Amino acid sequence: MADSSQLDLFTGAPSPTPTKGRRRGQGEPVGPAEQPDDVRALGERLPPALYLGTSSWTFPGWKGLVYDREATPARLSREGLAAYAQHPVLRTVGVDRTFYAPIPAATFAEYAAQVPPGFRFLVKAHEACTLARWPVHARYGDVRGQPNARFLDAAYAADLVVGPCVEGLGEKAGPIVFQLPPQDIQEFGGVGPFMERLHTFLAALPRGPLYAVEVRNEALMTEALGQLLADAGACPVLAVWKNLPPVERQTVRLRALQAPALVVRWMLPPNLDYEEARKRYFPFDRLVDEDTRTREGIARVATAALNLGRPVFATLNNKAEGSAPLSAIHLARSVISRTASSSAVTP
Repeated sequence: MADSSQLDLFTGAPSPTPTKGRRRGQGEPVGPAEQPDDVRALGERLPPALYLGTSSWTFPGWKGLVYDREATPARLSREGLAAYAQHPVLRTVGVDRTFYAPIPAATFAEYAAQVPPGFRFLVKAHEACTLARWPVHARYGDVRGQPNARFLDAAYAADLVVGPCVEGLGEKAGPIVFQLPPQDIQEFGGVGPFMERLHTFLAALPRGPLYAVEVRNEALMTEALGQLLADAGACPVLAVWKNLPPVERQTVRLRALQAPALVVRWMLPPNLDYEEARKRYFPFDRLVDEDTRTREGIARVATAALNLGRPVFATLNNKAEGSAPLSAIHLARSVISRTASSSAVTP
């Protein structure tokens, strides 16, 4: 989920444009922050198949961590991505705005033009694909509280989500994540009918892209779901979010190490909801509540996936520990330490 301060960007602001198109009077474009020697060295040691990143890139509090100057969220939305992509550790980023509304291929292409060849985007599918019923919230207008006819509609997803993403990002496209928020399972007709409908949905999507499914109802987080995703060639998302099991338990239940890639989204600490975490951690410029247990769990699973030859995509939210870029650095160190140990004992 995106910060409330970002929602205007996602729902009404012009699409980001490359740095060369910045507005007059803004001065020099936002550049990358200078990184300490140890962080640069860490980036050089990262396995090529490890894609660490954050949920979006539009946070002014990252001055000195990711960016070389203070800038508004709107300006960072337009020109921060090129600077973000020069961080030694950050090789992916979540495109969260697409959860609120689809964006055209041209906007994806503008994103792709601002990052190096080895960079990958994790794209969230429009929520219309994954809500059985529209929430009772003012932003849904006349449809709030009503059943959603586009729920798990493969034709809609192919046309409005998959097509623009693939066309615009090309080889820089990473996982397309279908995030199913917590919902009344009876809206699906129960667990069994949901599984059948999800399988039909995934089977009907265009072949080629890497699809990932994130569920936030623990009752759906079963071995049956893991087998279904494996049959469809899709990945489970290991979601670090309140009320969900630890990452390593999710890994076993969902058979995550058998998937084409490991996809992890670290969003919240176990004891705070979204708004509590946002208020506690703002402006996201330091680690406030380090969660070494979760970090080491992710590192263990990521190392196991890398050892099996699987790519790993892990995006971290500011609300996980206080500052996503710093969390990414600590996670990178843990993975490097474990991969080095694995290499040392390999015959």
